[in-house]
Amino acid sequence: MNFPEDLKYTKEHEWIRVEGDVATVGVSDFAQGELGDVVFVEIETEGETLGKDEVFGTVEAVKTVSDLFMPLSGEVIEVNAELESNPEAVNTSPYEDGWMIKIRMSDSSELDSLMDVAAYKEMIGQ
Repeated sequence: MNFPEDLKYTKEHEWIRVEGDVATVGVSDFAQGELGDVVFVEIETEGETLGKDEVFGTVEAVKTVSDLFMPLSGEVIEVNAELESNPEAVNTSPYEDGWMIKIRMSDSSELDSLMDVAAYKEMIGQ
């Protein structure tokens, strides 16, 4: 399993990559493995400002549908449109092609509440 060192992680298995005041969000390699084959990603929150832990979309796999949670407060400034025609990118490339949204953070101090890779691996028993 792949866990990039430069990312932050949430207890709901989202990953966050921060560049300036923009955070890119997706689901971890562990999460996509637990979900199974992803068949549909629904995100209709582009342009909305959401609080930390609010639902920003859903991911549908063959065996389940799961909510996607905002790891940080902010405005959803971009949705990965490629996932409409290629939802399996969440499985094949969770940290690159399978990213889900970009957020303009409203409170960067919320980053302090996220896990680093060591804490995340400990949480999932890796």
